[in-house]
Amino acid sequence: MKKVSYNKAVFLDRDGVINREVGNIYRAADLEILPRAGKAIKKLNAAGFKVIVVTNQSIIAKAMATHKTLRTIHAKMIRHLKKDGATIDAVYYCPHHPKGSVKRYAIECDCRKPGIGMIKKAQKKFNLDLKKSFLVGDTTGDILTGKRAGVHTILVKTGHSGKDGKYKAVPHAIAKDLYEAVQYIVLMSHE
Repeated sequence: MKKVSYNKAVFLDRDGVINREVGNIYRAADLEILPRAGKAIKKLNAAGFKVIVVTNQSIIAKAMATHKTLRTIHAKMIRHLKKDGATIDAVYYCPHHPKGSVKRYAIECDCRKPGIGMIKKAQKKFNLDLKKSFLVGDTTGDILTGKRAGVHTILVKTGHSGKDGKYKAVPHAIAKDLYEAVQYIVLMSHE
């Protein structure tokens, strides 16, 4: 019987982790990659992690942007990170929001963080071992998502710095930024 091998992943929130937190981004021009984010992701690539972005994007439910616009924003993010030699394996986003104005997206769902639908999708697609995986985020919702999914969680001090106060969720670790979080992840994965 052939042994199944599982991959490990680092799930990254987008706004406040990879790019500067500026509120809703609905134009590619507003996306600004944070310093050292590309270097951090390149380091994860080199350490053998799948790098997967999981982001709530209620701008679609709120009719502030279309899926096409969001794909353009993500294409810009991927292009900028590639300049640093960094690769994103997948981007998952939740277009829903219960108070949205676009009826088909104005729903409760399991993909909107702190739901774990996006992580479960990635787990299935990439054959992931969640016990060997991590989530890096800047909000209590990100941390709760990671806890619910059974991954190691790291809160970064960029973006909201966990001060959103929406959930009682304590991260496994706290880091100054994504680069520092990645140093921690690489260290932890060698133990």
